[in-house]
Amino acid sequence: MAKKPGLSGKPGIPPYFNIDPETAAGKLADPIDTARFAKAAAFATRGRDDLARRGYAPDGAKRLRKFSTWEVCRYLIPVNSAHLRRVLRQNPELPQGEGEGGSKWFTLEEILRLRDFFAKEGVKDRDYRAWRPEGLPAKVVAVANFKGGVGKTSTCAHLAMSAALDGYKVLVIDLDSQGSMTSIMGGKVEDEWQTVFPLLARDYALHLTEENRVREAEGLTPFQFDETLTEALEVSPRNLVQKTHWPNIHLIGAQLNLYWAEFQVPVWRMQMRSWPLWNSLLNALEEGGMLDDYDIVLLDTPPALGYLTINALTAADILLVPLGASFLEFDSTGRFFDMIYSTFASIEEGENRLRRAEGLDEVRFEWDAVRAMVTRFDANQQTDLANVIQAYFGDFMTTYRQEMTAMVGQAGEQVSGIYETDYRDFNRETYVRGRETFDRTWAEVKEVILGTWWRDQQMAKAEQEDK
Repeated sequence: MAKKPGLSGKPGIPPYFNIDPETAAGKLADPIDTARFAKAAAFATRGRDDLARRGYAPDGAKRLRKFSTWEVCRYLIPVNSAHLRRVLRQNPELPQGEGEGGSKWFTLEEILRLRDFFAKEGVKDRDYRAWRPEGLPAKVVAVANFKGGVGKTSTCAHLAMSAALDGYKVLVIDLDSQGSMTSIMGGKVEDEWQTVFPLLARDYALHLTEENRVREAEGLTPFQFDETLTEALEVSPRNLVQKTHWPNIHLIGAQLNLYWAEFQVPVWRMQMRSWPLWNSLLNALEEGGMLDDYDIVLLDTPPALGYLTINALTAADILLVPLGASFLEFDSTGRFFDMIYSTFASIEEGENRLRRAEGLDEVRFEWDAVRAMVTRFDANQQTDLANVIQAYFGDFMTTYRQEMTAMVGQAGEQVSGIYETDYRDFNRETYVRGRETFDRTWAEVKEVILGTWWRDQQMAKAEQEDK
């Protein structure tokens, strides 16, 4: 038997770090079988729950903190603090807040009531309420990129919170089986029947029902419904909606079993080729009246261009694509755009070939706007590359780059959003800078939302005039 060489650069031993293979082998555990993953998953679940509860109240429920007079007047209602105090003294029926002297603290529900008061009694040339044109549906915003770790869920969560602070009623739909958005919003999801899965199943079951009517009229045997499809027909989208610790943010959550939708949806499609699977989520939102119940619907997607993401993209009016200012994320985002093109162009080509033969209108996918946004930005190291990305993506880009600050990092560690963090835990300058990161992101997104609503309103008026 050959003698084992030593560690002094002799043949057969990797020189880097002078690691001895026999010693390394002695540090290994036994080979890992599949059951070991279950044990690791159980430990992770316990750890995850422990970490998540650090952002919760002692009873295990999330609570939204109160907001000070300073925050109300600086960020939420365009009045100065002295005028607010005077109005409260003159109107004792209004929420008075908690605390002594000039420093009062208000719940968001109370702030929304104060907003309504000022909208009726305040200065006429100020906008105290967020604008939404009457009679138009909610705007659906999908946050997507198949590159993980780009700040997608964090951005989506903060946009929901920003919109809520602005007074909008928001529905957040978590389409990622990892359930990170659900954790941030304090949601509880027991199984896939509390996710969007039954909405997809219901859409397929409704399509199957229509097909069976045709088959029965032609004397053919109808397709059979299994237990899943029968149960899905009884599901209403509103029954899946959870309240959150934010009074004007509701949630349809996610959990691990939602991932099975990626396997079940193509099976249904193979069984019924005429089913337009990509429209399932949009059909559910429209059928369930969700686009009238809410002002903004935010879709947090998984980091993949699977069937759930395709449904999100089809339902979306506006697509937001977060990416970091790095070569790999720029390259990945370019590939993501290419996959969107190839996927939806293929759907259009296949569907329109059949529709032309039957004399039907052609299918065309269209989005009001698309914006890529740089997240986790470090101006000291990434400005040059961010400028290059801006130049190549052009009008697809937002102008503001979402900076990574200490406050952003701390909020993530506490499973909380920046707006949920008490500014007294920071010095005032740190809080203002950290909050500005997401305030300015929301400002650009809000501008897009308002612009598309305005355009829709003008088009609706023009159509009415033509009639």
